Amino acid sequence: MTNRTTGSTDSDSSRKGSLAALKGLLPFLAPYRRQFVLAGIALLFAAGATLAIPAAFKQMIDHGFGAAGVGGNGGQSIEHVDAVFLALFGVAAVLAVSTAARFYMVSWLGERVVADVRAAVYRHVVHQSPEFFETTRTGEVLSRLTTDTTLIQSVVGTSISLALRNTLLFAGGLVMLFVTSPRLSAIILGLLVLVVLPIVLYGRRVRKLSRDSQDRIADASALAGEILNAMPTVQSFTHEGIESGRFTTSVDGAFATAIRRIRARATLTMLAILLVFGAIVFVLWLGAHAVLAGTMTGGDLGQFILYASIVAGSVGALSEVMGEAQRAAGATERLLELLAARSDIHDPAQPRALPRRIENGARVTLEAVSFSYPSRLETAALAHLDLDIRPGETVALVGPSGAGKTTLFQLLLRFYDPQLGSIRLDGVDIRDLALHTLRGAIGIVPQDTVIFSTSALENIRYGRPDASDEEVIAAAKQAAAHEFIERLPQGYASYLGERGVRLSGGQRQRIAIARALLKNPPLLLLDEATSALDAESERLVQRALEAAMVGRTTIIIAHRLATVQRADRIIVLEDGRVVETGTHAELVAQRGVYANLAALQFSTHMPLDATLS
Repeated sequence: MTNRTTGSTDSDSSRKGSLAALKGLLPFLAPYRRQFVLAGIALLFAAGATLAIPAAFKQMIDHGFGAAGVGGNGGQSIEHVDAVFLALFGVAAVLAVSTAARFYMVSWLGERVVADVRAAVYRHVVHQSPEFFETTRTGEVLSRLTTDTTLIQSVVGTSISLALRNTLLFAGGLVMLFVTSPRLSAIILGLLVLVVLPIVLYGRRVRKLSRDSQDRIADASALAGEILNAMPTVQSFTHEGIESGRFTTSVDGAFATAIRRIRARATLTMLAILLVFGAIVFVLWLGAHAVLAGTMTGGDLGQFILYASIVAGSVGALSEVMGEAQRAAGATERLLELLAARSDIHDPAQPRALPRRIENGARVTLEAVSFSYPSRLETAALAHLDLDIRPGETVALVGPSGAGKTTLFQLLLRFYDPQLGSIRLDGVDIRDLALHTLRGAIGIVPQDTVIFSTSALENIRYGRPDASDEEVIAAAKQAAAHEFIERLPQGYASYLGERGVRLSGGQRQRIAIARALLKNPPLLLLDEATSALDAESERLVQRALEAAMVGRTTIIIAHRLATVQRADRIIVLEDGRVVETGTHAELVAQRGVYANLAALQFSTHMPLDATLS
């Protein structure tokens, strides 16, 4: 696994000193060039209308009020004032329409781009291998999908538009300042260069604090998600107060970081306004003296003041937008980290197809397979494992905890790849198969059953989304689940609650079995499939499973040896190696590891042969 995200301790958190991370949004903006162009056109009209207003006021002062004030032709002055105000209303109408159009287009872009980013990140994350989820907390991913994308929505839907608008106003206003008074404009430009430098330098601190703030929020979200998913355990140990305290501490840490960010942004805004407006006030003071000296008209000064206000306002708005953009840059970095994560488990460049199956069930072959988990490379989970399972054969895996039974299932599903050796399905190396092809040929009933927050019907249909209602009900009957589902308030339409909280452990297990049976795969993996059932349910499900095993290869992990006695072959694993193999009777006769496990489970007082015969 490469380029893995590791949460708030990521050493890359401050690796960039600019807004370059926002370039990562360009691929998401590219499909919507038309909307972007339309927004740009509306933006140009709005900026042009805004810049036309001071010129209208100059005309009104110099040729309207000024002419009337010196005893000129009053009628012409009134007509000129009327014309100027009519033109001013026309400019206001253009400004209103173009501003509304700009707002609609950029808001649409913000919503659309954020929806695309969320979908892309989620689509990427769900294709990651289990190694990714060993090092990345679910709450962290959820925080990035919600909080971080909301910041991006603010930038794309508001800040980019404001930045472009105020950049245009700044550039246009600056040009018109030079047209009005080159001398005063040169002075004000020189002063702006001096005041912008400290603003830019301080802005870098704001950006780092913005990233830190997002990381603290993600930490709080991850902690909350972890605890809420383990509420029965928390409450059974009466840790409600302790966990509330932990979350409060985490939230207070996020608050403290956010306050540092807000304080820095407030200081940045104060600096921008104080320095920029201070420079403008000084220049206007010089302009007032020029009017008194007769080297500048009142209309020129009025126009200069309005353009200076536009320039100052645009600089202030740009500093505000810069703060938002810096927060969004940190959020974008975090999302791009997720998108940059690459799993070592992926489809081959040219996937092979499984051969046409001529026998019932699939053939599974392991040759010299050795594997260590990435987080525990020094410990071998499987060591030089050789195994050949014939089509239609039922094989049970037995052994103490940590022997490698579950690891073998994870390798068969290609959640991990072995460091050495190969695994073949029907003669094809599983690394040469598309993951969809491989996993489509395997059905699994896990020990820890996952129930989704939907109806019983849809939970079973998860095994084969295109299955009809009749096929779902048939699978439920096979798994001895039909009767208890029918007794639910709305039958198969009953909502099962988050993680199946409305069902007993045995009922959840039977839903999982029905799901696997509906899939009807050639290879069936049963991970202690009857462990959560009472005696009566176990008898029913065991009978259903025995019927389901007909015509397919079945591999069973069992800690309760009573469930594997009728297996065609029992393989005993210890420390990742096969130490014994044979039928139940053969292994009991060997008086080895299996016999000792059986003796511990069945009876420590009765003769072994009497107990296991």
